[in-house]
Amino acid sequence: MELIAHAAETAPRPVGNYAQALEVRGASRFLFVSGQIPLRLDGVLPTSFSDQARQVWAHVRAQLQAAGMDIANIVRVTTYLSDRMHARENREIREEVLGGHTPALTVVIADIFDPAWLLEIEVVAAA
Repeated sequence: MELIAHAAETAPRPVGNYAQALEVRGASRFLFVSGQIPLRLDGVLPTSFSDQARQVWAHVRAQLQAAGMDIANIVRVTTYLSDRMHARENREIREEVLGGHTPALTVVIADIFDPAWLLEIEVVAAA
């Protein structure tokens, strides 16, 4: 599988570490991961944004691993934030998790299903 980032000259440059458009060549499998929430397996909800974000990314990783994939297979990330005040911290944690990997990305400020959840993340992966 080959990932090719594209950036149109007639559109603005990305504001963060992500691809404006990401072409996937040679993939034979796609995985659509539903929105992952910040609850731990024991039902406890972390209180801080950073702890919730790390928990959500742990769930994303677990779903990828269940399909024999990892972070490098992610081609698209959609993050739903409960408040834009979390945007900077969200970006920092996402970049920490993804390293140099730059999938296509959208961040939406939304009224999330449970008001105690500060974020929810869904991804699309390919292999």
